Amino acid sequence: MVKAMKFDQSRRYFLKSTAVVGAGLTVGVYYPDVLAGQVEANAFEPNAFVRVSPDNIVTVMIKHLEMGQGTYTGLATLVADEMDASWDQIVCEGAPADASKYNNLFFGPFQGTGGSTGLANSFEQLRNAGAAAKSMLVSAAAETWQVPVEEISVESGMLKHNGSGKTATFGEMADAASKQPVPQNVTLKSPEEFIYIGKTIPRKDIGKTDGTAVYTQDINLPNMLTALVAHAPRFGATVKSFSEQSAKAIPGVEHVLQIPTGVAVLAKDYWTAKKGRDALQVEWDEDSAETAGSAQLMQQYRELANQPGTPARNDGDTQASMAQAAQVLEASYEFPYLAHATMEPMNCVVQINEDGVEVWNGAQLQTGDQYAVSAVVGVNPEQVKINTLFAGSSFGRRANSHSDYVVEAAQVAKALGTGQPVKMVWSREDDMKAGYFRPMYFHKIKAGLDDKGKVIAWQHRVVGQSILKGTAFEEMMVQNGIDATSVEGATNLPYAIPNLSVDLHTTVNQVPVLWWRAVGSTHTGFSTETFIDELAVAANKDPVEFRMELLEGHPRHQGVLKLAAEKAGWGSSIPEGKGRGVAVHESFGSFVAQVAEVTVTEAGKYTVDKVVCAVDCGVPVNPDIIKAQMEGGIGFGLSPTMVSEITLENGAVSQSNFHDYQVIRLNQMPEIEVHIVPSTEIPTGVGEPGVPVIAPAVANAIFNATGERLYKLPLQLSA
Repeated sequence: MVKAMKFDQSRRYFLKSTAVVGAGLTVGVYYPDVLAGQVEANAFEPNAFVRVSPDNIVTVMIKHLEMGQGTYTGLATLVADEMDASWDQIVCEGAPADASKYNNLFFGPFQGTGGSTGLANSFEQLRNAGAAAKSMLVSAAAETWQVPVEEISVESGMLKHNGSGKTATFGEMADAASKQPVPQNVTLKSPEEFIYIGKTIPRKDIGKTDGTAVYTQDINLPNMLTALVAHAPRFGATVKSFSEQSAKAIPGVEHVLQIPTGVAVLAKDYWTAKKGRDALQVEWDEDSAETAGSAQLMQQYRELANQPGTPARNDGDTQASMAQAAQVLEASYEFPYLAHATMEPMNCVVQINEDGVEVWNGAQLQTGDQYAVSAVVGVNPEQVKINTLFAGSSFGRRANSHSDYVVEAAQVAKALGTGQPVKMVWSREDDMKAGYFRPMYFHKIKAGLDDKGKVIAWQHRVVGQSILKGTAFEEMMVQNGIDATSVEGATNLPYAIPNLSVDLHTTVNQVPVLWWRAVGSTHTGFSTETFIDELAVAANKDPVEFRMELLEGHPRHQGVLKLAAEKAGWGSSIPEGKGRGVAVHESFGSFVAQVAEVTVTEAGKYTVDKVVCAVDCGVPVNPDIIKAQMEGGIGFGLSPTMVSEITLENGAVSQSNFHDYQVIRLNQMPEIEVHIVPSTEIPTGVGEPGVPVIAPAVANAIFNATGERLYKLPLQLSA
């Protein structure tokens, strides 16, 4: 999702954003009253990152969206460890939308989740919050018992005076602690003192398995209406005219309203609204609509790739070195559009009231949604209150720079004009045909080897749409005509190649595009890692050894590569008909290597049998979540490797649901081993970095088994 930026990790930054409010103990930033109704009547006034209630519950305010990646557990772990709290007394609560208090430290004054930054940007912030809370509790106990602070110990949420044996819970000491001054300096634990960090502990989003978790679809407000929108079949088309009679003839349909993106049908429930929407008669103005199909667009991309693009990186003299090479190799790669295909399609509840607007949503970019909704309704952004709920995955879809489905909900609520809450629901077909997609790309790479098999020149050309153009992120992340997301993974290629150039052709059409889990690395990781494999074979060198030599000066790349190769038994014999392939890649500050084993059948089919994965993501806060995210990333990445693609015919999406937009089935999931490199580095993300590595590892394994190089995703063997 969003590219990480540098941030201030100093204690000063933490102290600036720390406050104590009310009768309870509060550390962090004060908690607005958007969710105040959820707090028990006799609790202390809710506040911020840490809240201690008289009932001894420690509430951790989570500023990031929990969409399955383990954010609730990871961030709560940081607080619990520094507080020496009992894990059982920790509960998590989604923070309200307020960038002045809950901003992502990597994004600046912007609240949001993306770029695998959730844990990374909160690591010191949340630990500081927990440490300050503990310090104030200890000071309160010392003052209450009239003993030195040094004689107070804390274990599993209990304060104890080591001389007299007096004890108190956090809840019993919360009121006294709230009267203590906020410490100007706190000492964080050293790694050997961690009690939760680095350990596997139960997740805090367990409500997803027992039915108590609340998603947008669970919201049912008085007098609420459900809205479905009829979208144009071709991108760029608009409503020319429509007849509401057939829709309103469906019993239960209450309103038919035109909005900028289509025509909305409203009813008391989803199925009635869907029947009305299906019966609706709309004539579309397609004068400005997209008419090209995928094949036409890809041909345009191929032609563009024959000409130099806008320079993104230029080391040495690539052309001169290429001319001197003893051997020159060249390859072209094709990548289709991809759908996010989240398990929970897009949905949002919006209610306009006299105070502004209230939103219930699995919000991923809260600040962006606030500004977008405020523009629709005509209120100030701070008047848009967002209740951030769980999301049934996102893969980037809910981090929409244009807040598309949220804006639609606000437009419908405004057009309705009754103050009734509106639940906007996109069906699977809506999101598959009218949603946003990972862009289609074409790559051309050319490299030169000297007479000793050393890579002396590398030229990489990328062709595709910009994700950032026309968004709030364009000014920050598009520099000198280069969309950073289009070339990430290519411009930061770690291999020691003295003459290296990367350029970009940014294309424009009507297809809406958006970041997709692991963003640019989903295509650059494949092209670079399959091509480097091809160079290794041309140089008559082992693919792992070839990479290790080129990665001199990159010990973390080398570390995961060496670990994955060792655990996979690299170099050992493998039966006929099977192949073993390797790939290594860095994305979002985390380093991942994978070795894939495949079996190729006589019919030109293949199976992925086993994947050995090594990951270096800094301090492993929760090893079980890291393993789960690597496993999930591999499974997610295998779908576009083997079966997934979105295709266009005459400007319209051909696929509509999982019957024709295939994802891998359970019987296609390989055995997976995950190995975590021990580290003391600040933790980095794990939600995305497992994705880009699997496709090139599989493609390289197929070559190892068959001698056939595959350059187009999804991978299809010759019959």
